[in-house]
Amino acid sequence: MPNLSSLTVTATERAAPTGVPPRALRHIPVFLLGVGALVLCAALSLALGARSVPLSTVAGALFGDAHGRDALVVTGLRLPRTVIGLAVGAALGVAGAVAQGITRNPLASPTTLGINAGAGFAVVVAIYVLHLNSPAEYMWFAFAGAAGAAVFAQALARRAGDIDPVRLALGGTVLQLVLLSWTSAVMLASQRTLDEARFWLAGSLAGRTLDVLWPVLPTLVLGLLLALAVSPALNALALGDDSAQALGVPVARIRLAGGIAVVLLAGSAVAVAGPVAFIGLAAPHLVRPLVGSDHRMLVPACLVAGPLLLLAADVLGRLVVRPSELEVGIVTAFLGAPLLALLARKVAR
Repeated sequence: MPNLSSLTVTATERAAPTGVPPRALRHIPVFLLGVGALVLCAALSLALGARSVPLSTVAGALFGDAHGRDALVVTGLRLPRTVIGLAVGAALGVAGAVAQGITRNPLASPTTLGINAGAGFAVVVAIYVLHLNSPAEYMWFAFAGAAGAAVFAQALARRAGDIDPVRLALGGTVLQLVLLSWTSAVMLASQRTLDEARFWLAGSLAGRTLDVLWPVLPTLVLGLLLALAVSPALNALALGDDSAQALGVPVARIRLAGGIAVVLLAGSAVAVAGPVAFIGLAAPHLVRPLVGSDHRMLVPACLVAGPLLLLAADVLGRLVVRPSELEVGIVTAFLGAPLLALLARKVAR
């Protein structure tokens, strides 16, 4: 049962829904610690890998004071990888927070709702049929697949005109499994598609340049702005549709806007890095004990927690089988599966 005192919107806050509530000030140290941890993780992402680079050399390479092979590794390979990790992690973390808010389901995320799988399936079909070979070309198919999966998952979850959170989690999981099997079938039908898509489908930041980020950056930023805009109204949705409507919240429009934000964010992330699992599920649960259930704090906190988790998983993947590496999607799936099981048990109680 949610804490109603933390979710109820006061008259003053309804009058200025985009303002920062006074109690947010006590969370400033938490945000500062989170940003500090993210900066440290980004520094480790630039320094660690098959070839370790001293942090002094990393700083010199970034400011143009260091040259040579180590500096080239930092600026040519790891800097684009880290920037992409920051963008993709932010997109997935915020998408997970909004998805959980609009569905009132703590298990909701782009992965568990089948949105990532829908985007991945659409991209693989496009590679097979249209012979695409770059994320700039994948982008629109990723958005279409993500949107189709989101709509279908919600259609499966509707009962008496309302969305049943349990049916949504089950329907999304089934949809994800079906889409993954279809994706495998399409890949096996063509050796070229298999070669093109198998590395991308694992979910990876390796080998990416900033050229793959620029085409999706406008949609990613739009998704983030839309998520921040709807975050105050998500507090009222947590009380139930009837209570939210009594508070004057346009429930249908907020759900639509939140759904569009999730599709834009998940589609952008999948187009760049492939379907990376569980970041969107884990980030809100990581920060909720620290900042509470107020989405005006939770969504910005996930903007920090998402990239922190993704970069930490990427660094771990580089170190566990060094000098080789594991794709970040494999690491997040390995770590996220137990989290999903624990959360499912908690929700079932």
